[in-house]
Amino acid sequence: MKIGIDILGGDFAPEANLAGAILARKELPQDARLVLIGDQEQILSGLNALNEPSDAYDIVHAPDVITMHDHPTRAIPNKPNSSIAVGFDLLAKKEIDVFASTGNTGAMLVGAIYKINTIPGIIRPCITSVLPTVNGKNSILLDVGANADCKPDVLYQFAVLGNLYAKSVYGIEIPKVGLLNIGEEASKGNLLTIAAHKLMAESDEINFIGNIEGRDLFTGKADVIVCDGFTGNVVLKQAEGIYMLMRKRGMSDEYFDRFNYENYGGTPILGVKGNVIIGHGISNDKAVKSMLLHAYEVAKSDLTKNINDAFNQ
Repeated sequence: MKIGIDILGGDFAPEANLAGAILARKELPQDARLVLIGDQEQILSGLNALNEPSDAYDIVHAPDVITMHDHPTRAIPNKPNSSIAVGFDLLAKKEIDVFASTGNTGAMLVGAIYKINTIPGIIRPCITSVLPTVNGKNSILLDVGANADCKPDVLYQFAVLGNLYAKSVYGIEIPKVGLLNIGEEASKGNLLTIAAHKLMAESDEINFIGNIEGRDLFTGKADVIVCDGFTGNVVLKQAEGIYMLMRKRGMSDEYFDRFNYENYGGTPILGVKGNVIIGHGISNDKAVKSMLLHAYEVAKSDLTKNINDAFNQ
């Protein structure tokens, strides 16, 4: 398996990405090989500075950078030699099995949709996040920012995608799927959630347990929690904010320490014809390592194939 990583993406590139790749190489199975995509001179000098052999990796020269300030829809065509554009070219040609980046999220979404293409039947691809639960497990929240405005059928598809992700990658045999709402009753919520609830309740594709409220997010009541990207992003940033406040106040707790983004690293874009992993822009070496280890798990699980099969039977 070949795992491509954008060496030039993120706030601390290329140092954090190279250091994270080195950490990941030590933990990845022997069937995995990392493909470093970026400026070749920077990569070679960086590996040399870290006393890491360059022949342990494949290196693909891509000298240009898509910054966080570049417009997502124009960045890839305007910068064909950028690490993100080249990474998607390699993925499209199946020269790598999965592509991971901590770079411009918008550009990663655009590249995934237009260079790799959406799986037939998928209305809108989405991204997820992991919420640590008090029972020691994790819940999957989706969408967390790719789709701020949604229709009921889109939320229903998110439920199906989250269900497949939980089964394929996390090994949950029958995931419990909940819809994030302002009350447990089916009649509660806005027009979107009321209509989405009806679609999910009538489905035999998912194990729908009904609405869940904000206080249930971290209890493990649902394995998969569905919401629009606007709501999901607010939830995600709130969880990150609570963790950062605790750290700043010198508070340490075994449960809340699990909110540290370094533990999770990245998340796949669900619904596209390839394995694409988006990492946090502020990722350090530990977060990059986690992103690459998860990239391996996603590619190994046949998640993309499972989604394609489910939507194109």
